Amino acid sequence: MMTYTTLRYAIFVLTFVFLFSSCKSKKVISDGTVNERLSAKAVIKAHYQNELDFKTLRGKVKIDYSDGESSKSVSVSLRMEKNKAIWLSAPFGVGKVYISPERVSFYNKLQNEYFDGDFSYLSKLLGTEVDFSIVQNLLLGQALVDLRDEKYILSTTDKGYRLTPKTAGTLYKILFQIEPQNFKMAMQQLSQPLEKRLLTIAYEDYQKVQEAILPNSVLVKATASEEENTIALEYRNLELNTPLNFPYKIPKGFKEIVLK
Repeated sequence: MMTYTTLRYAIFVLTFVFLFSSCKSKKVISDGTVNERLSAKAVIKAHYQNELDFKTLRGKVKIDYSDGESSKSVSVSLRMEKNKAIWLSAPFGVGKVYISPERVSFYNKLQNEYFDGDFSYLSKLLGTEVDFSIVQNLLLGQALVDLRDEKYILSTTDKGYRLTPKTAGTLYKILFQIEPQNFKMAMQQLSQPLEKRLLTIAYEDYQKVQEAILPNSVLVKATASEEENTIALEYRNLELNTPLNFPYKIPKGFKEIVLK
């Protein structure tokens, strides 16, 4: 059964810090070999050329959560409509999550509780602005921020291309690693040294779904001071562009959760 705590951490993952309009340009696919002659600009261009173009996505997601002392696991149904909705439902409808560009909402029938609000609480919690596009990017293996807005230094490893900003931030430090075959994200890292916060999102592998490249498993590690939360997402039975609806209605009589 999905408890309130598990629901809350499902939300936490999906909105932790992170698709812009899909482009129709030709996809760039290599043989998986790192090309040391590519520039940072070329790698970034390839990343956005390979951005997923879709209308809807559905499937299952297995969520494993651990805080170092306890662990939880649940499988949920996932539905997405590009740039409009992300919907999660636990077995037997005991809990649902609905995220739109305007709101984050969930309810839990086990505790008769619900939350319905905007992204401001999560933005304050994380110390960075969170919005719907960031959540989509996280789920689909795209960069959490628009890489075209800054200049980056490119270095290569045997696993892919590493991008770091030419101008280092004073409050934030970011690092991106792009895998060489499909130019999707292999790893994204955001740190706040003064706050002792570190967020690492690792895309362990990808899968082909109807000729589209989608994440297969994602590992999220969030560290704050001495605490570390780990959340693993595993996608199953993904389908693209099928007709979907997003049934969601907060039951009457539920108590509102006020997050401080």
